[in-house]
Amino acid sequence: MADQPRWFTETKDGHSQWYVRHFRRLAADGEDLAGEARLVDALIAPGSRILDAGCGPGRVGAELHARGHTVVGVDADEVLIAAAVEDHPGPEWLVADLTGLDLDGDLFDVAVVAGNVMVFLAAGTEQRVLERLAAHVRSGGRIVLGFALDRGYGLEAFDHDVEAAGLIVEQRFATWDLEPFDVGADFAVTILRMP
Repeated sequence: MADQPRWFTETKDGHSQWYVRHFRRLAADGEDLAGEARLVDALIAPGSRILDAGCGPGRVGAELHARGHTVVGVDADEVLIAAAVEDHPGPEWLVADLTGLDLDGDLFDVAVVAGNVMVFLAAGTEQRVLERLAAHVRSGGRIVLGFALDRGYGLEAFDHDVEAAGLIVEQRFATWDLEPFDVGADFAVTILRMP
């Protein structure tokens, strides 16, 4: 990878293993980890094709697969992909850097980008990632992204990158359970539409 994602450069050694353990513990404790999947599921037809971009250990893609969708999850972190394969059989899990994502012309109805993926990319690669995601979503399809706004990549920069990538902002919320977005919110969930 030419530009190392901040997931690798701005976290401590062992962060990936901690992240896997953390979400396994939350799942074992019965925590609701399906909020992002519920939103995406409500936006699409049954049996849709979903790209889980920056899928981590697979919790969102696994839930969408359980709801009857075909899911391909990609992440640059081999540790997280190994956990997804182990914990969530069914979806296809691939190690891939989003800046150069190329799934041989495979098109999806929606791409979901949860878990603060946008703020863990290498700085300056966000527009390129949006372009690569757009290349994998069918015309009229959507890209659904959620990330914290206090980590060096805010909405002004994001909206600029969205426009430069040829995408359209369809809706924006403050949470995955559709709380209205207001100026000053510290998190944004944005639904983009492909032209």
